[in-house]
Amino acid sequence: MAVTGLTCLSTFLLLAAIVLLSGPTVNGNTHLVHRRFEYKYSFKPPYLAQKDGTVPFWEYGGNAIASSENVRIAPSLRSQKGAIWTKQRTNFDWWEVDIVFRVSGRGRIGADGLAFWYSTEKGDYTGEVFGSSDRWVGLGLFFDSFDNDNKHNNPYISAVLNDGTKRFDHTNDGSTQLLSGCLRDFRNKPFPTRAKIEYYNNILTVLFHNGMTNNDQDYEMCFRAENVVLPKTGYFGVSAATGGLADDHDVFHFLTTSLHVPGQIKEEVPQDQDQAKLTQEYQDYQKKLDLQKEEYQKEHPELQKDDLENWFEDYNARELRQIWEAQTATHDQLRTLNTKLDEVIGRQERTLGLLSVQGGGGAPPPQPGGAPQIASGSTIQRHEVDALLRNQNVLVQTVTEIRSIIGEVNTRADSILNNQARAPTAQIQGGGYDIQSLMHEMRDGMNQVKQGMAGVTQRLQQPSAQANVQCPTQTCLGMTTFLVTILIHLSVIVGYNMYRDSRDAQAKKFY
Repeated sequence: MAVTGLTCLSTFLLLAAIVLLSGPTVNGNTHLVHRRFEYKYSFKPPYLAQKDGTVPFWEYGGNAIASSENVRIAPSLRSQKGAIWTKQRTNFDWWEVDIVFRVSGRGRIGADGLAFWYSTEKGDYTGEVFGSSDRWVGLGLFFDSFDNDNKHNNPYISAVLNDGTKRFDHTNDGSTQLLSGCLRDFRNKPFPTRAKIEYYNNILTVLFHNGMTNNDQDYEMCFRAENVVLPKTGYFGVSAATGGLADDHDVFHFLTTSLHVPGQIKEEVPQDQDQAKLTQEYQDYQKKLDLQKEEYQKEHPELQKDDLENWFEDYNARELRQIWEAQTATHDQLRTLNTKLDEVIGRQERTLGLLSVQGGGGAPPPQPGGAPQIASGSTIQRHEVDALLRNQNVLVQTVTEIRSIIGEVNTRADSILNNQARAPTAQIQGGGYDIQSLMHEMRDGMNQVKQGMAGVTQRLQQPSAQANVQCPTQTCLGMTTFLVTILIHLSVIVGYNMYRDSRDAQAKKFY
């Protein structure tokens, strides 16, 4: 059983290796394919068009415009038509075409579209079907951007075969003659869109790149049709047309590759008849140059210099030097990183030592998991840290309150000084009061005293009060004596205030 299982495994690996070594496949076929680029059926930038405006091996007409970077098949103007066709027929049966194009316009919808052609005869440059002729013989791949049948199924990519007897159904966008197709949006994309058309062993495959990425290989399957019979030879072409709506239809690349079964064609190595002659002439010229160099050095020995070859660095030496410099730079960087890491580790150890100092002054050994072992009873507890933070918060609040109080006192002092500076006398009154306010207070006090004395007099004048009230053995204070005493005190206070104000005013004259 073990031998049988090993044999089956070896057979499977052998088959897998055969599949991997079988090479690339086309259209799902496992046959080896020989690919050859056909430059006479291709164009690409730069220098796509020559100085005279022609495109090598191609001819264009209608409203098409060729530049060094692209071919504008139809510009964004109304009722424009144009096309570009190869000058000669194909001489291969199977092919692959890679088209890079862009359809862009200002409107939400565009018209009419772009078409790829493979037909036995070249079409017109201002024809009815996307700028080319109707009743063609071959394949027409249409990138239709206008919805003629109003089914909301555009932009659409459709393939239509024609044997030269059918007229294209514009009303239904060719849906009645459709070979296959797919619904894809190719207008106003950030990157150019791509289409890869492969025809091999009567199988037609169309791959599409939607232009949303700049990856050249980001293709997706549009359709694959079998049993498709196309003419053995034909012309390649691209056409475009606009209507009431207009888009710019630009083609950047048109790359054609012929597909062949291995062994079907033999690559002929071109034999240049003048190759030997040119080689001999080059050797003779080299010998003559060396002789002239030797003669010049003999005639001018003082002008001899080092060989120019010594001025330049050998390729191997330069590569070795670059490798050595890269390794040296890497080593220096590693050394710098090692130094930085040592500094970080040292700071971490010092921080842990401050937080976990024991009685002996040493730091505890780290735990296996990497966390430091902190001895209980010798470290700062959580509640102590909280208390310290609370005290700091209280101090900050107190300092803030004191700062606000000092600011308020400063503001009030400034306002008092400003008010007194605007006074006519421009003198600061002692105690913060002026003479008028003091007089008003004295007047109010006198009125209150009078009211109190009037009330006492009324009580004393009552008969019952006179009968019950008896003066003591000592002499009672009379009303006149009391009033005189009050006036004397008030006079003394007013005089003292005036004296103090005059003294302050005299003292300020020296500043």
